[in-house]
Amino acid sequence: MDNERSYRQFCGVARGLDLVGERWALLVVRELLLGPRRYTDLAGGLPGVSTNVLSTRLRQLERSGVVQRRVLPPPAASAVYELTPYGRDLEPIVLALGRWGARSLGPHGEEALCSHWLALALKSFFHAEAAGGVSAVYEVRLREGSFRIAVHEGAVEVAPGPADEADLVLEADDDALVALLATGFETGGGVRVVAGDPGALERFVELFRFADPAPTV
Repeated sequence: MDNERSYRQFCGVARGLDLVGERWALLVVRELLLGPRRYTDLAGGLPGVSTNVLSTRLRQLERSGVVQRRVLPPPAASAVYELTPYGRDLEPIVLALGRWGARSLGPHGEEALCSHWLALALKSFFHAEAAGGVSAVYEVRLREGSFRIAVHEGAVEVAPGPADEADLVLEADDDALVALLATGFETGGGVRVVAGDPGALERFVELFRFADPAPTV
C-alpha cells in the first residue's frame, strides 16, 4: 500500500482499510469468494469499474498479499486471480457486511444484480441454528448458471456449477428467488422445483431466509 494512501495509525481497523478500503477493492474480494476468476470475469462482475481502476486494485491487492495471480495448466493456459489464505480470512467479514448492508437496500430497482451475488447471499444468510440434523445438497439454477449448495452438520458450502444427485433442484428468476427468501411466499411462477421433493422447498427457505426487515440482495 502506498504510504500516501495510508491512515498512518497503529490500529488493526485502520490497517485493514489501508489494505482493502480503496473503492472497488472489497468488491474484488467479493468476486473471488466463490473461487478463482479471470480478469474478464472480474470485469463482468463489477459493473461500472474501469479497466484502469480494476488493474490498479488487483496490483494493490497482490502487493498486500490478499490476491494472487495464477496461470492455469494447458489446455486452458489462462491466468486467473484468486484469494490467498490471508485474503480468504476476509470471507466472514464480507458476509457479515453483506448481511448488515442488505437490511437497508429496499426494493430492487435499476441497480445491477448478478446471480453469483445472490448465490453468495445464500451463504451470508444461512441459518446454522435451523440446520441441525440436516444433510442436503441443493442445485439452484439462476440467470448466470447453476450453483451447488451443500448443507452438512450446521455448515454450508456454495460453489458455481451443477450438483450431482441433488436433493432439490430449483430453477429461479433472480428477483423471484429474492422475493421468496425475503417473504417466504413464491408468486408469479418465478421459482420452479425441477427435481426432488417439492416439500423440501419449505426447508430450503427456512435455511436461507433473509433477515427482517426483508432485504433485497
